[in-house]
Amino acid sequence: MYRDVIAMAKSFHRVSMVTPTVRLASLLGQFSADLTKTVMDSMGFDGSDFRERMDNDLMYGALLYAVSTANYLGMRRRGFDISAVRYEDLIARPLDMCRVVLEFCHLPVSLAELAVKAFEVDSHRNSVLSKSSIGHIKEPELTPEIKDKLNELMKKHGLPFIGEQGIMEGTLSCR
Repeated sequence: MYRDVIAMAKSFHRVSMVTPTVRLASLLGQFSADLTKTVMDSMGFDGSDFRERMDNDLMYGALLYAVSTANYLGMRRRGFDISAVRYEDLIARPLDMCRVVLEFCHLPVSLAELAVKAFEVDSHRNSVLSKSSIGHIKEPELTPEIKDKLNELMKKHGLPFIGEQGIMEGTLSCR
């Protein structure tokens, strides 16, 4: 599943404010790209994919988006039979999208209504990531300078620029 890069980056910023390891990575990454790499290596990722300076509050989330999306597209190019679901489609048309996903997974489409009911519950309730815990955290602003910096990142990973149609190939759809 993926979502709009800016929405994802803003959401990840809120997560970083309540998750100590993620916050530490974000803070250390402000100093240098090498520190970002080192922290990501220590968390079990290939830090070389993350060698970027976290010079704004949207960079970490945008970087995670870029790396994961580029990896997904790379797997498709190498012939892996994988598909994606766009979060915005799932929220806009939950019943239809649940049917599409269930059908794709060869599961009974009759389960779609039960799946939609799950959207009514905060999946992170009773945790530091609950809507009530992080919903009040102010979102960072997307300035023209930050947009340019994030577009450099998107270009580096071969992804659409901010504001361009961001529907990835292989995305399941109910249209």
